[in-house]
Amino acid sequence: MNDVAAIHVFRAVADPTRRGILDRLADGASPVRALVEGFAISQPALSKHLRILREAGLVAVEKVGRERHYRLQADGLRAVADWVRHYERFWTDRLDRLGDYLDGDE
Repeated sequence: MNDVAAIHVFRAVADPTRRGILDRLADGASPVRALVEGFAISQPALSKHLRILREAGLVAVEKVGRERHYRLQADGLRAVADWVRHYERFWTDRLDRLGDYLDGDE
């Protein structure tokens, strides 16, 4: 993934509503009408979020009859996972030290 694509992914997941949409789609594909029921936003607002996710490569859309069904494309999240993994060592070290302290080893 190039830097520009990664920037689009990070911007897409920066919004809590878009993260919520990704969480919902992790359970399987869904039509827009079903997705909008889980959020306190209008259908046009949800569609804007879906467009941003689609442009970032995080969701795909398929037309089924008169409906559009969206599904997660989790491979696009690899850039986020790789970035977080780089910092995971700091959390692990701190948790290990906390465990040692709580166990009375420090």
